[in-house]
Order: sequence, then C-alpha cells, then structure tokens
Amino acid sequence: MSCQVTVLYFARSAELVGLRSESVCVPQRISSLQLWEEIVKIHPRLAVIRDQVVFAVRQEYVLLGDQLLVLQPGDEVAIIPPISGG
Repeated sequence: MSCQVTVLYFARSAELVGLRSESVCVPQRISSLQLWEEIVKIHPRLAVIRDQVVFAVRQEYVLLGDQLLVLQPGDEVAIIPPISGG
C-alpha cells in the first residue's frame, strides 16, 4: 500500500533539487533508508549529501537505516543537510 507524503527540502538539498517541497508517492511501510533511496531515485543529485543529511519524519529525527516507518497520507519528510554558520 502506498501513500502521498510531502518532502521538504532545506539548504543544500533544496539547491540540488531546485524545489522547496513536493508530494511523493511511497510505500506506507518502509524503512528510513528505503525512503531516502526512493527520494534519491527521483532526485539522483541528492546522493552526494547522503552521509551528511539529517532526515526527519513528522518532525522527528530518524537515522538512515533499518528503522521501520509507517507513513500516513500527508506526512512530512524533511531533508536537512548540515548547516554551517558561525
């Protein structure tokens, strides 16, 4: 079963995809790593930030890995690369 989620792009991820947000159809039950891979299939340029990205689902940080996510239609997934500053 699949559902529509809203992917939010911040900082470098927004620059790489040329968007701030979009709706994406993904499986409802998916690991956090598989979800990242689904997004990278749509935007291959994101692969360059894979080891630096912070990933959040429903405003909760998740590690890219085997963690099972059960998504609901309309959930927000945020791609947050490291932010430099001083």
